[in-house]
Amino acid sequence: MKSPIDSPTLKDLRAFMAVAEHLSFRHAAELLGVTRSALSHTLRGLEGRLGTRLLHRTTRSVSLTQEGEQLLARLDPLLGDLSQLLEEFAGAQGRTTGTLRINGGEIAIRLLLDTLVPQFLVQYPDVELDLVAQGQLVDIVEQRFDAGVRLGDSVPKDMVAVRLGPDVRFLAVASPDYLADHPTLETPDELTGHQCIRQRFPSGKRYRWEFSKHGQELALDVPGALTLDNHQLMVEAATSGVGIAYVLEAYARPLLDKGDLITVLEDWCPYIPGLCLYFPNNRHVPGALRAFINMARESGLRAPYNL
Repeated sequence: MKSPIDSPTLKDLRAFMAVAEHLSFRHAAELLGVTRSALSHTLRGLEGRLGTRLLHRTTRSVSLTQEGEQLLARLDPLLGDLSQLLEEFAGAQGRTTGTLRINGGEIAIRLLLDTLVPQFLVQYPDVELDLVAQGQLVDIVEQRFDAGVRLGDSVPKDMVAVRLGPDVRFLAVASPDYLADHPTLETPDELTGHQCIRQRFPSGKRYRWEFSKHGQELALDVPGALTLDNHQLMVEAATSGVGIAYVLEAYARPLLDKGDLITVLEDWCPYIPGLCLYFPNNRHVPGALRAFINMARESGLRAPYNL
């Protein structure tokens, strides 16, 4: 029988959980704030204490052994219950603690940084905020996030959503010089005679421009010689006269107000549900997330430029 000193520590087990969930020493080390070599040493020590191999390691990949999968399946709910117990105990002492991980698009994270985050960090100094700006929509449960921030249309149906601001819209915009040299647009179908600045999602799929008017809806794979994956770059390209961009109003509004860009087909660009903070509806809501939600509701958060 092993002596108590040989028993794995909570730190060892959390290190294993991080590697098992991400199947990457690099990502797990970044999450834990340690070096990859230190994390590898910790995992080898854990395997030595348990007397079994938990991970298959190669120069290119990490995978779980059968024993590793069994440990992960038992450990996940146990550590979840422990975190909830410690959180409830801290809450009973009038403190909100823990780490709050939120995933969102770049503009959503910028909004949080400009509005809620400074006040939240002052009011809840024992909470660590981990905000990840990511273009691609991810499964926040699978990726171990507490919440996500996305446009309302992108929120999965099985999530609880809290509105963070008013409705938003995408606008088709171009420079005055471009519009002076090209035919006037009356309907989206006429975009076939124009140069459009197309958008590609992080998944690799190209975005089809969506228009709606009087119940008629269109989704067009518009023509164009330039494809970008960033709204700000698309706005800059449109400003330089390359073609027409279809972007969130928030990105174009400053240049629209200055006259450097002009909207086209505006009557075909309806408003859609704005940014929402969302989280699973079948899990314990951590105290830090409850505090963040309450602050968002109480602040009457509104994004700049109607976002």
